[in-house]
Amino acid sequence: MREETDFLVIGSGCAGSSFALKAAEFGKVLIISKAELKETNTRYAQGGIASVMYHPDSFGKHIRDTIKAGHGYCNEDVVSMVVNEAPARIDDLISMGVYFDRDNEGKYDLAREGGHSEYRVLHHKDNTGEEIQRALSEKVKQHPNITIYENHFAIDLLTQHHLGEKVKRSRSDIRCYGAYIFDCSTSEVTTILSKITVVATGGIGTLYETTTNPLIATGDGIAMVYRAKGIIENMEFIQFHPTSLYDPGVRPSFLITEALRGFGAVLRNRAGEKFMNRYDERGSLAPRDIVAKAIDNELKVSGDRYIYLDCTHLDADKLVNNFPNITGKCLTLGIDITEEFIPVVPAAHYLCGGVKADMDGQSTIDSLYAIGEVSSTGLHGANRLASNSLIEALVYAHRAAMHSVKRLNDIELEYRIPDWNFKGYSHPEEMVLVTQNYREMQLIMSNYVGIVRSDLRLNRALNRLELIYKETEELYRKSLVSRKLCELRNLINVGYLVIKMANNRRESLGLHYTIDYPDRKGIEF
Repeated sequence: MREETDFLVIGSGCAGSSFALKAAEFGKVLIISKAELKETNTRYAQGGIASVMYHPDSFGKHIRDTIKAGHGYCNEDVVSMVVNEAPARIDDLISMGVYFDRDNEGKYDLAREGGHSEYRVLHHKDNTGEEIQRALSEKVKQHPNITIYENHFAIDLLTQHHLGEKVKRSRSDIRCYGAYIFDCSTSEVTTILSKITVVATGGIGTLYETTTNPLIATGDGIAMVYRAKGIIENMEFIQFHPTSLYDPGVRPSFLITEALRGFGAVLRNRAGEKFMNRYDERGSLAPRDIVAKAIDNELKVSGDRYIYLDCTHLDADKLVNNFPNITGKCLTLGIDITEEFIPVVPAAHYLCGGVKADMDGQSTIDSLYAIGEVSSTGLHGANRLASNSLIEALVYAHRAAMHSVKRLNDIELEYRIPDWNFKGYSHPEEMVLVTQNYREMQLIMSNYVGIVRSDLRLNRALNRLELIYKETEELYRKSLVSRKLCELRNLINVGYLVIKMANNRRESLGLHYTIDYPDRKGIEF
């Protein structure tokens, strides 16, 4: 079974949906969503979206804040581009029906988060991502040129490899022809031939035991591009959000947005001390990598399992009005945030590396674009500035759409691509094997490749993961295809890349902190 389209978009979050809406004005678009259309990383983003809106803020300040948070490892041309184009993309969202909170004078009620020198974060209460996803999903469903396949899973990208050619990562002429797509309901595999393919599959949070990401965040796009011999970079830079709600056994972890600290909440250890000023002069509003490492250190020194976020000194009515989602969630656990501290712990949150993409979102594979969290654009450097991710997705979705539509008439479909070969697939996978390997992988990554690392831990992780990789590949070769098995395979690929790139970086930089190469310019954790 096969189908044809002009644009194949894998992923339905902010990046994928906004690209689809713009590309659909020029051709047929097919969106692949492995769950419901609305179930994306975007939906779980609480804090907001960063953009310069009013004086005294300026593009120069936003650029400097981004580069400082990224420890100078950012691509300054990319930072300038994203910051300068951000207001236009905010206008796009508003025209699509996204509502941002306003103050009594009708101006946008801007928040401030860690690492920002000004108030520049637009938000919708404390569920901004859900509001953005709502508006984009409604528009996507209404567009006559967009077809949506929900509960479909992209197995692999199609390249010259599927024509019998030897494809190496060193080749400069690798081209993407589409993808094999698995229907999770019928178990059928469809060959989708496409002129342009866009990977917008989000992050890798479920690589770890504790994450704020939805369970769909299994690194599928990165793994597919890696297997297709595309370039992957900066995978060692995994951002752990400092404040997820401490609620053992619950996955994903409930995010306590950084905007709450921007609103005035402060971090305290179990002894009640405001400890962050011992680590950074910005205190509880230091960038995420610094705060996460500080909390990790506090927990290791004290032996405690969580620290506190204190909101009790804030105006109760304003607190509840601005953060109804967090207020309600905490109340379900018997915590009144106007009177009691919130127990919090760091959790895997965002990947700053990924598929290498240029300033138009093009990967190193021709006709293949990577946008959103799956990509590595150079914006975030070694640590993402809070609320820069959604605006990056919008800017790159726009640029990728405008760039790819110009090429559309020059690209022909590759009809020689064979259909999916079921030969060798003899039986359903044994779920107990998948589940066990999944758990082992998460333990390995959480224990050895977390906030603080070492050569010993990384080498041990690589050795342990190698065994799981071999077992899983053997299972994949002889089993009928399934989403669970493919996700496990993708996560193992991604875990390998994280470990290898962390091992290759012989320094502490931003989100990659190793005790063997401590940062001599700051506190040693």
